[in-house]
Amino acid sequence: MKTQGHRFVLVTRKTRLQELIERFNTWPQAKFYLEHSNAEVSDYLAEHDLYQKQLDEVERILKPLGRLQKLERAFLPNYQFSAEDVVVIVGQDGLVANALKYLDGNPVIAINPDPDRWDGKLLPFEVGNLKGVVLKTMADIADSKTITFVEARTNDGQVLLGVNDLFIGPKSHTSARYNIHWNGQSECHSSSGIIISTGFGSTGWFQSILAGAMGVSGVNKHDLSNGFAWDSKHVQFAVREPFPSNTTGTDLVFGSIDNDNHLELESLMPENGVMFSDGIQKDFIAFNSGCTVTVGISKKFGRLIV
Repeated sequence: MKTQGHRFVLVTRKTRLQELIERFNTWPQAKFYLEHSNAEVSDYLAEHDLYQKQLDEVERILKPLGRLQKLERAFLPNYQFSAEDVVVIVGQDGLVANALKYLDGNPVIAINPDPDRWDGKLLPFEVGNLKGVVLKTMADIADSKTITFVEARTNDGQVLLGVNDLFIGPKSHTSARYNIHWNGQSECHSSSGIIISTGFGSTGWFQSILAGAMGVSGVNKHDLSNGFAWDSKHVQFAVREPFPSNTTGTDLVFGSIDNDNHLELESLMPENGVMFSDGIQKDFIAFNSGCTVTVGISKKFGRLIV
């Protein structure tokens, strides 16, 4: 008997094999390319076959428990989730972050389809755990972690959410010019851009910036070297490669943003300024002259079942 009121949204991704077939139109052409690149064809096939087998098993478990909607990653930006949806993700860590930004407190059950292949730091469950976790989630007794999102809002009303982090800066390997306002202070910058990291993403890109700064300064530890909590009500910003000159400063290069202390950036670039989140560069907002962006904590949040 199906449980009324619950809809399961099964979020999936294309395998490497499927992406290659799209690129080369047919499997024989894709296989020819792999063989002539000395790639392991059998590995692509094994990965694809196991993933499809795991998806079939997930569907078999979910269908008796409620309504089921399958959703491939590319369609996430245009899909209308409801507050009652239970989201089941089968894939890699990146797929979890991709999906979370389109949700607002929906319970997310993340499944690792291939533990021998993927570390799955954000994938606490395997297919064999799914039914029990789903039943606990529907009964509202499952343990979960709250994930704070960062939000960038432009002066013309555009909004960009980040689950891991936001990048604001140049489109390519050039310098970004902007005015920065934070903690009652202002400064003009020329830099490689700014990273704003959530607790969820604080062990990723953010750590590379810390590592570089510590290496240059000869320090071997920082208070944030292990990141910070997913549900922290603050995010951290770090300026990449700030350049000191007669007109640009390097004082406002690292700090915390919370509900009482936002970060504001005013673009001084006529072109090639961008903002994107979670490493998805093609889904960007222009950050060019005339654009002012305010960065703070989003009212939306993520909920990962653990």
